[in-house]
Amino acid sequence: MKPLKVTGIATLVLLICLSLNARAAAQTTTAAEVPPAPAPKPKVVGLTEGHLELDVLVRVEVDHLAEWAMTPGNNPAKLVPFLNGLALKGIYPQEIHTTQNHLRFHLQITPENKEAWIDLLGEPEGIRKPVLFSVGLEGQSPFDTEFHQDNMLPLTVISPWYGVVAFAIVLVTLILLIWLAQRTNIIREPGPKPPGGKLRPYNLGRTQMAFWFFLVYSSYLVIWLITSALDTITASLLGLMGISAGTALSEAIIDSGKDVAAAGQMQDLDATKRSLEQSIPDLQSQLTALNTKDTMEPEDLSNRDSLNRQLLDYRSRLAQANDQIDALTQSASSNVSGGFLRDILSDKSGYSFHRFQIFAWTIVLGVIFISSVYNSLTMPEFSTTLLGLMGISSGTYIGFKFPEQK
Repeated sequence: MKPLKVTGIATLVLLICLSLNARAAAQTTTAAEVPPAPAPKPKVVGLTEGHLELDVLVRVEVDHLAEWAMTPGNNPAKLVPFLNGLALKGIYPQEIHTTQNHLRFHLQITPENKEAWIDLLGEPEGIRKPVLFSVGLEGQSPFDTEFHQDNMLPLTVISPWYGVVAFAIVLVTLILLIWLAQRTNIIREPGPKPPGGKLRPYNLGRTQMAFWFFLVYSSYLVIWLITSALDTITASLLGLMGISAGTALSEAIIDSGKDVAAAGQMQDLDATKRSLEQSIPDLQSQLTALNTKDTMEPEDLSNRDSLNRQLLDYRSRLAQANDQIDALTQSASSNVSGGFLRDILSDKSGYSFHRFQIFAWTIVLGVIFISSVYNSLTMPEFSTTLLGLMGISSGTYIGFKFPEQK
């Protein structure tokens, strides 16, 4: 019976060992089938330094940045800011602190992100606008962020201090230009001031030149305030300003020629008048001397008739000279302003289509100009065809200016 007992104990030990091996194998299989826990996703949680504005350094806090950077294929040096879901390409971190979970960016315009900035800053409705903010890799979705639809960050479109100064400069310039236009001849017809405290008519060419000056001047300042860009004057804009300046210059040359001709005519009439006024008394005295004679010889009678005819001729010529001088004087004194629109759209013959044509095209191009600056923050590029059309309108106006009555 003893051998049998030993055999039973050995069998029991064997069964226990087999059970333990089976349990260990099961645990090993289960452990191999369970995947490792995923790394936590990064999330933008704060902007601890700076604010969203061009040419400003910002420090962005990103939770779990270190864990994300440890994953193969994730390079924090390639992260860029995202505003309203638009990647600001080319703006890579200037400082990376993965152990401290923050990055530092310098917000600026680059050739790669210029269109994104225009979308963000164009059509401004104020000095600031709310935007979504995050960071992420170019070409991929941005990280989760605390700055979502319900918690946007303000993007400064125009710096308040610079904006106030620039607005004051533009406003003062506009007020000064309007005051000079109303009180002086800065955009009026050249020439002496009419009597009675009146002003000369507005000049179409000078008005057009002033219009383009102020439009370019104020737009250049606005674009610089928003984008810090300095080289914004386009070649087509220079062409347009050249057409405007050429129109005003040609008009001034034509008007100057007319003024010189009128001044010369007035000078000739004055000389003729003085000569006649000196000759008539001499003739009158000679005629009186003849008439006082008791007896007149045939020669005296002939001289008297000749003096009478000459005296009548001189008096007639003097009356004509006086009439012409009065007409020239009246024309110069009557050349006064009849109101802005009437002055630039009409001459002495009335309203003129060639004047209306150049006025209408100036307004149309001005609207296009303002729209381009407001929407795209750039000076417009006018086509050569459009510039040619503007040149034809100006040339037509100058052509009609030669026979135009002042």
